[in-house]
Order: sequence, then C-alpha cells, then structure tokens
Amino acid sequence: MEIKMLCVLASSILLFGCSGNKKTQEGEAAVQEEVQNTKVVRNQLTDQEKADGWKLLFDGKTTNGWRGAHKEAFPEKGWHIEDGMLVVEGSNGGESTNGGDIVTLGQYSAFELSVDFKITKGANSGIKYFVTEGEKQKGSAYGLEYQILDDAVHPDAKLYTTYPGSRTLSSLYDLIKSENVHFNGVGEWNTAVVKVFPNNHVEHWLNGVKVLEYERGSEQFRERVKGSKYAAPEYNTAGRFGEAPQGHLLLQDHGDEVYFCNIKVKELK
Repeated sequence: MEIKMLCVLASSILLFGCSGNKKTQEGEAAVQEEVQNTKVVRNQLTDQEKADGWKLLFDGKTTNGWRGAHKEAFPEKGWHIEDGMLVVEGSNGGESTNGGDIVTLGQYSAFELSVDFKITKGANSGIKYFVTEGEKQKGSAYGLEYQILDDAVHPDAKLYTTYPGSRTLSSLYDLIKSENVHFNGVGEWNTAVVKVFPNNHVEHWLNGVKVLEYERGSEQFRERVKGSKYAAPEYNTAGRFGEAPQGHLLLQDHGDEVYFCNIKVKELK
C-alpha cells in the first residue's frame, strides 16, 4: 500500500514538473516570437520633436541631404544603407581611404545635433562640425570632432599631442578629454549629442550625460588649439581652426565599420 501511494505521488510530481516546464517553454517561445515580430522604429520624429524644431538628417532609406566631403555627390562605395541604418564599411582602417567622409548639404551655426551610433570591435570614426572644406586638402575634411572610438582596443585612445586622453570616446579630438563617460559597449547603441549655443558655448553629451564643455573661439580654446595638431598651418589656411561662423556636419570614414541612425538636428536661436 505504501509503495503504491509513493508511486502515485511520484507520478504526480513528474506530471506537474513536465506541465510547468511546458508552460515555461511556451511562454519563452511566445516572448521570442513577439520580439522577432516587433519592428525597430528608427529615423522618425515624435510630434513633440517636430514642434520643438527638430529635423531628420537621414530618412533611413536614401542618402538625400548628404554628399561626399569635397565632392558633388554621395560616395559610390564605402557606405550603404541597411535596415534603416547608415553604415560606413570597414576597409583598411585608414582615414578616408575608401568611401571618404560624408557631409550634410546644409550648414549650421548654432544647433543641437543628436546621432545614434554603434561601433564594431576596435572601430574608429567621428562626428565633425563646423566643416567648411575651405582648405581643399586630401583625406579627411577638417573640423571640430566628437571622437567615436573603441577605447579598449584602438591605439588612438592612448595617443595625444599635448592633452592626455583627448582622443578617447566623446572627447573633442586632440583638444579636450571627455569625463564621466557612460559607454553602452561595442555592438550596442549609443547616443552622441553636440550642442552649440548662439554664444559659442559648446557641449558634448554621451548617453544623456554631459562629458565636456568649452567656449569656441575663446582665449582658452585658442591656447588649446596651439597645443594640438591643429596648430599646424594647413588647418588654418581658411581662418582660425574651429572658428568658422557656420559649417557642415560630417560623419567620418576611418576605415572601420560603424552604424548610424536617428540623425537629427535642431537649430538654436
């Protein structure tokens, strides 16, 4: 009798366990299916953003509004659109040796720029602003640069002219090191924001946190430039480096695969 009762009890436990496991598996499968069926919405403005004056710089489908730096048209190679993302392709890791940099058709003076980016391991790229193309140089166009970099792998993170750390992620390249950096990681989306106010106060933000600020054109800024690579004459043939009254916005081709989306700008008054 005792043996029979134990067998019944064991069977009940086994049945309950299998039933619970089945329900768990069904629940997990439903969640996975829901995730797969959920489309990622990119490159769209909310009604509030539209009311606030934001404008998309990338529609997720075309390269309208962009061209190659120092070119009349968009590069024929080195960039492509994939699932609503603007992708700079990996090549040899060189600076503007494949498709080259791309710039906005429009120019901006006081603005807030927001760009979502995702880097691959060891990648190097950048977002430049106040790009005038006045120097007519070869290679990457000149401008103030919000650095995009895999600090953990890329050697550029340890390089600088005078200011240690000024070539790391979200820094003002070779001029000012970013602080309090909250990086979501390689292969994850991050949001870069550059704010340039009408009084030339500039801020870099990463993932909702301000990482640096400076006054463009101030004596302190000019002293920084003197201690950077931008002190070289070629960077100043069209005027003092970084002090143009307006300029194009730029996404950099540095020979590494990087993804961009949700590129939007709001002019400030």
